[in-house]
Amino acid sequence: MKTLGIKALHGANYYSLRPVIVMTIDLEDYDEVFTSELDGFPERLLECIPSLGDHRCSKGIPGGFVERMHEGTLLTHVIEHVALELQTIAYMPVGFGKTRNAGSPGVYDVIFSYWVDKAGIMAGEEALALVEAILAGKAYDLEATVKRLLTILDDNRLGPSTAAIVEEAERRRITVLRLDDYRLIQLGEGRFQKLVKATITSGTGFIGVETAGDKALTTGMLRDAGIPVPRGTKCSNISAAKEDAAWIGYPVVVKPLDGHHGKGVTIGISSDEEMEIAFAKAKEYSREIVVEQMIRGVDFRLLVVGGRFIAAVRRDPAHVIGDGIHSIERLIEIENTNPRRGIGHEREMTRLVVSKTTHRLLTQAGYTMEAILPEGEVFNLELTANLSTGGSAEDVTDDLHPTNRFIAERVARIIGLDVAGIDILAPRIDVPITETGSAVIEVNAAPGLRAHLAPAKGKPRNVAAPILDMLFPPGSQTDIPIISVTGTNGKTTTVRLAAHIMKTAGYAVGMTCTDGIYIGGRLMVKGDMSGPHSAGVVLRDPTIDCAVLETARGGLLRDGLGYKNADVGIVLNVCADHLNLGNVKTLDDLAFLKSIVAEVVRPGGYSVLNADDPYCRDMARHCSENIAYFSMDPESDVLTHHIERGRTASTYQNGYVTLVADGTVHPLAKAADIPVTLGGAAEFNIQNVMAASLAAFSLGVKVDTVRQGLLSFFPSLTQLPGRMNLVPRDDFWVMIDYAHNPAAYEALVDYLRRSQFRRKLFVLNAVGDRRDEDIIAIGSILGAVADETYLYEDPRYRRGREPGSTTELLARGLSMVGVPPEHIQRYESEESAMVQALDAARTGDVVLVMTARGDIALDVLRANRRHMQNTPGTTAAGIGEMSF
Repeated sequence: MKTLGIKALHGANYYSLRPVIVMTIDLEDYDEVFTSELDGFPERLLECIPSLGDHRCSKGIPGGFVERMHEGTLLTHVIEHVALELQTIAYMPVGFGKTRNAGSPGVYDVIFSYWVDKAGIMAGEEALALVEAILAGKAYDLEATVKRLLTILDDNRLGPSTAAIVEEAERRRITVLRLDDYRLIQLGEGRFQKLVKATITSGTGFIGVETAGDKALTTGMLRDAGIPVPRGTKCSNISAAKEDAAWIGYPVVVKPLDGHHGKGVTIGISSDEEMEIAFAKAKEYSREIVVEQMIRGVDFRLLVVGGRFIAAVRRDPAHVIGDGIHSIERLIEIENTNPRRGIGHEREMTRLVVSKTTHRLLTQAGYTMEAILPEGEVFNLELTANLSTGGSAEDVTDDLHPTNRFIAERVARIIGLDVAGIDILAPRIDVPITETGSAVIEVNAAPGLRAHLAPAKGKPRNVAAPILDMLFPPGSQTDIPIISVTGTNGKTTTVRLAAHIMKTAGYAVGMTCTDGIYIGGRLMVKGDMSGPHSAGVVLRDPTIDCAVLETARGGLLRDGLGYKNADVGIVLNVCADHLNLGNVKTLDDLAFLKSIVAEVVRPGGYSVLNADDPYCRDMARHCSENIAYFSMDPESDVLTHHIERGRTASTYQNGYVTLVADGTVHPLAKAADIPVTLGGAAEFNIQNVMAASLAAFSLGVKVDTVRQGLLSFFPSLTQLPGRMNLVPRDDFWVMIDYAHNPAAYEALVDYLRRSQFRRKLFVLNAVGDRRDEDIIAIGSILGAVADETYLYEDPRYRRGREPGSTTELLARGLSMVGVPPEHIQRYESEESAMVQALDAARTGDVVLVMTARGDIALDVLRANRRHMQNTPGTTAAGIGEMSF
């Protein structure tokens, strides 16, 4: 067996609406060899991973997978289950998987879900290695694999605070985007977005964070405000630290001036000797040190969000409790078996460790690690009560005295933090700290939420909810409207037209298409930007409040959708193009792929479908939200039934484009008056007009505004570059377009037959990754109207073909419909072919330049200014005004 490829798909995709790993495996000698034929294989597999015995598989019962192995299943199915279980053992529980033939004998796609893409890929690779080891009778080191998976998880997992905020956002259906590998998270989209990193938010002020990080400054500000705080000083050398401690009076606390999370803090220092040790420890984290009065009491953490108290916990240092039987060392080992303890932040509590502080405390108490504590005696392993060093928490929210609540809220405002963790030392929290000699000992920016989310004792508190309430107050918008457009032909035109209508409606639009990424109408990144990465770039842009995204086949196959849900998903058509690429072999496959855009819409959103296309009509049964149809046939049964039910639609009737909603007909405009339809002759663009109009209308754009957008959008070199651009010369026309498949050429030929051009001169090539029959068909289709053809081959688009092969196939198609050889000319470059066509053009002709590189065509036109029209605005062939 061998792996032919493995990749992670991060959005809804061809195989699933969830992120999955796709692993393509060639079974080679094990093709058609079933597990029931492999003596002892199921038993050896279960001996290696006993938990596979719980897998239900298609039988839906525990042990169902084992039954399948005994009945007989392919090894790729086994690899699928092993990949899932390896992740589950490594604390990444996943359950979705399937295996399907990849289109070649013995080759299968193994598909399974994942938490972390790197871990999922590794799990797939190790699943194959494990199965091969069992087949070969070799040992497999499962423990080593799990450790590696755990390392990947630890490197990529969100911390408990960030994870809680993300989970709460997802519960509220707020878009979540992970911006880096360091836990920076975007909540919401476009200009409504907020950023969080742990509990630092985009509303957290730099001054507040800096103030909280300066312990001396914080203490001074609070003291001046009448808040009880310990006496303390700031110093930078050990001599001063000893003098300050003598002035304050031992015992004291030493901490770094700008430390956090309890790092470098030592409490209970009672002598100059201990001061030297504590000072050195604090110096590891800061140049300046704070020496502070030791306040006795219990450690309480109060959480304040948006100026309001939210929750409180009592925190106890890491400790063990004697039982009169076991040593301190053994008590630590026993406590670490507690399933609520884990490494770092992976569980509610962190595992206990023996540190330098632990050994110092043992010495002070006259104990060793082998000492047996009397039953009930509590021995602290650390001085501070931080959860990161094994401390534990007990919720005391309901016990907080109102005065202490007032003090906490005031402290957060004084320091200037939107999310603050306020540490208080007091004998109890249900009495005002002003009456017990207690004090606020620290104010923390980015306080951890773990103690509140999962305390060792008491009530868990959903403290992420008030943070989301602060970031997005009730009723505020979180996500921007998204229009996603797919189809074989017309995507870029529809995207640009929809974006123009939304701009007319007052939106700041971000747009992706095959020409680039546009923000606010300005080209930001040039190139084919119709994939998922580009969609993410737009959704992350803080200046936009609407996104219109071209969603092409390639990106869907490569990485899945680049967004989670759209408000409007448009599928224009499904025609033969890009077949036999990847797993898309047939039109049914292509339709299934494009249907993702129609399916993945937000609650209350719209799937806009072409009622004239049988593949698009069939998608409706998979769509769970509103459906809006468009059709060139007002008498269509599908459209008529849809309108009778009060649904939204658009149709072309008596020369007018109309919208219909709730039984009311809204005429938009006469098709001939909509510039992009080229006087009504370009019927394919009438369909694009209907789709774009439905998208805007379904988002609440008024009919008058939709009409205004349609009438002010031109197929010009600025508004729609490279798509049906008619450029006038003094006595003939040049059209620049990007027809690149048989269906697009049929639509173009239909338009040409409606036009009044005298001769049609075609400059074209073909993309090498299309099927032979599709390239030949293009030649045959345009050969029906072409008077002259100028073929060229761009080396960048050969896509693995031999030089000259694409022009040969085009020529064959032209010859099949009777185009004489002398009217089929071949050139080495697009530029040379275009120059010859321009030189050959005569009065009333049109030179049709079929190109994906409109910039090259424009350069040739600019260089070849012979017969260049000096006065724009001339009309020809019944076409509206155009200018170069």
